[in-house]
This record gives sequence, structure tokens and C-alpha cells, in this order.
Amino acid sequence: MDLVANQSVGITVLWVFSIPCLRYAGLGCIKSIFYNFFFRQYRAALFPGRIPVSSVDHPLDEKIPFAPSWVGIYLDFIAFWVRILGFLRRHYRRRGIKPTRGFIKTIGRLYAFAAEIYAKNLSTTKRPRYLARPRFLLIHVVDPHLMCIPSLHVMVMISAYTQFRSIIRSLGDEERFAPQVEEIRRGSVNITEAILYVKQHSVNCIAAAMYAMTCFDPTLFPPEEGADFVSRLFREGKGPEPADAEVIRGHILDLYLKFLKAGDSAETWGKPLVAFLCSQPQKKAGRKA
Repeated sequence: MDLVANQSVGITVLWVFSIPCLRYAGLGCIKSIFYNFFFRQYRAALFPGRIPVSSVDHPLDEKIPFAPSWVGIYLDFIAFWVRILGFLRRHYRRRGIKPTRGFIKTIGRLYAFAAEIYAKNLSTTKRPRYLARPRFLLIHVVDPHLMCIPSLHVMVMISAYTQFRSIIRSLGDEERFAPQVEEIRRGSVNITEAILYVKQHSVNCIAAAMYAMTCFDPTLFPPEEGADFVSRLFREGKGPEPADAEVIRGHILDLYLKFLKAGDSAETWGKPLVAFLCSQPQKKAGRKA
């Protein structure tokens, strides 16, 4: 089977930057990522006190073991969606340019969308100061850890598999590439689990990211899809005890549905998330977690 995982990230990047419309979309995406994630976060870390910072840990986080071996999966999330573009290039060539452009632009928009919350209230969680592996040192150096709700890792993963599935359907290859669609969905779930195993996020962050994605594009990620996504977490028996995993899935789904219900009558999509953040313990922005 021609796996998406086998696509070359380097060749895909060269292809994207060799085509004017894709290069423009790519540069716009990179700009959005650096401004809305890195610049905003480092500004908040260097000038604490301007934006409130909430601690969003949950007791259920303790039920999820710290698993440093998952750091590679966690850090693969950018290469993961770039390989999707490589798959579109390999199989569709010119037909794949338009959907690839839309995919890239959507990723950039996600960062700006999530930043609507970060601009009002930042968030953090407890994470172990584990530096035995160089990749963890990289995480601690480049990530001030102030943008947990909504989790952009989870938002990007949900967008990756739902966009890929939609593109494959629109090109008439839903049956032909059904295994690849399932591969990407499973990979998205794996990376979502990884952020919990390496303690970069709380279970609360997953629900918040799911809510953000339903608001961002309810056609690609309706509540039914959200419930299905949650049901796939921790099914391989590698992490929490089965009973704990069931409780964790239940909490994520319940909180997601609560956000959706609150959003029905809210003035803006972000109001339920900001209200949740305001209800959590407050921390100083300059304090590292």
C-alpha cells in the first residue's frame, strides 16, 4: 500500500515552493504560525502580566503516564501534515494544486483563529522538567508553554484528517484511498495521545481544541465527528488503565459538549473558552510551567 507516511517532506516542500500559488500560501502559513504562536507567546513570556494566564490541569491528567518515548510522535505533527501534501502531489499532480493550496491556507487560518483566545487569556499546565532526551530540551527552549487552550496541536491534527478525507472525496477517490484516509485519522489520534503522554497538554485542552474546530468548520467536524474522535483515544492499551481511559474519554466528550451548548447562546465562539479559563486558577505569565 502506498502509505502517506512514505512521502518525502523535503521533496514536498520543494514542490510547494516551486509553484507560485502554493509558495504564496506557504509563506502566508509560515507567517501566521510565527506571529500567532511564537511571537505572541514570547511577547507574553517576556512581558508578563499583560494577559492573564490560567492553569488548566485536571486530576485525570495524573491517570495518564508520562511516556518520554512518545516525544518523536509529538514532534512529528508538522511533518505529518506536510506528507499529506506530498501524497496529493504524487497522485494528482496538477489536479492536486488547488486542494493543496486550500489545505495550506486553512492551517494558517487555524493559528489566527486560536490566537483570538490567546489574546484574551493564556493558559498553561504542569509539565515535568525532563531533559534526558535532546528533543525535550528543544521543547523547553522553544515553547514557553503559554498556549494550551485551545491546543493547536489537536486543532491541526483534526484539520489534517478531515481536510484530507474531504479532498479525497471531492476528487472521487474515497474508496480507492480509504486505507490512506484511515491511516491519517489514526495518525491524528496518535499525535493527540502523544501530547498527553509527554505532558504538553491537559485533557481539558483536547475538549477545547475540538470545540474550536467545530466552530471553525462545522461541516468537517460536526459534533458527531467529535464524539467519534474521542471514542478512538487510548484504545490500544498502551497508556491509562482501561477503566481510567473510559473516564478520560467521558470527561473530554462531556466538556466538549458543554462548550458547544454554551456556544449556542454566546456572542462569540470564543466566549465559552474564555469563561472556562477565567474559572481556572490564575498564574503569573512569567512563571514557567
